[in-house]
Amino acid sequence: MRLGGASFAESKDPEEWAYGLKRAGYRAGICPIGNDADDATVETVRRAADKHDILIAEVGAWSSPISPDPAVRQAALEHCKNQLALADRIGARCCVNISGSLGEQWDGPHSDHFKPETFERIVDTVREIIDAVKPTRTHYSLETMPWALPDSADSYAELIRAIDRDRLGVHFDPVNMVTSPRLYYDNGAMIRDFFRKLGPRILNCHAKDIRLAGQLTVRLEEVVPGAGALDYRTFLSELDKLDPDTPLIIEHLRTEEQYGAAAAHIRRTAEELGISV
Repeated sequence: MRLGGASFAESKDPEEWAYGLKRAGYRAGICPIGNDADDATVETVRRAADKHDILIAEVGAWSSPISPDPAVRQAALEHCKNQLALADRIGARCCVNISGSLGEQWDGPHSDHFKPETFERIVDTVREIIDAVKPTRTHYSLETMPWALPDSADSYAELIRAIDRDRLGVHFDPVNMVTSPRLYYDNGAMIRDFFRKLGPRILNCHAKDIRLAGQLTVRLEEVVPGAGALDYRTFLSELDKLDPDTPLIIEHLRTEEQYGAAAAHIRRTAEELGISV
């Protein structure tokens, strides 16, 4: 696999971005430009990534294309299409978004998220995005979420069957699927189940960690990799069975030191398992 994180380059220059990742020991990163970039800029970023052996893991399309607000939905749809087109232009592994939200917060919970009509809305939305762009070098993917579909291997597989598009890939974030103490204490089994059912379609993964607070009621909080209970031995072992270029991207941290500590934990675990990152 290819471990990735954030580039703390002093400028947005593509060469410095790519070298910043390489200097930190990463071999993957998130696309540093948006869909408004011209062809020359896209090519410059692509060349810098190739020069420093950095795989562009994902182009984010973070928005809510299932929003009940017509204006918000339309803007999100256009954003997703444009970002998917950028991912195809630059040769990213995937363009990733969540399915969206029916609430006011674009990535927030809603009581109707698990209803059949929402499932159908997601199917129609993803089909529209993929069919409009017709990517040939990349895939559109949905990040697993705790309070929206897909929230499990089975719900993801059901969406894949219903959407029925070759250019739909899988994005796996196991922390987002740990939603109860049962899953928390046995998350290794959940990870193995996900890889068993969806492994060949996994294009990209996110690396973070989760900790159960000892206070009522149940409170699960995201923490730096190594400070929680995510079964990284299982996670890395399963990832190692896939395409060796599959990225694992550390995310949501604030400082270079935090990213360094997270990367050190992952590299140390991988070394114990004889896995190259």
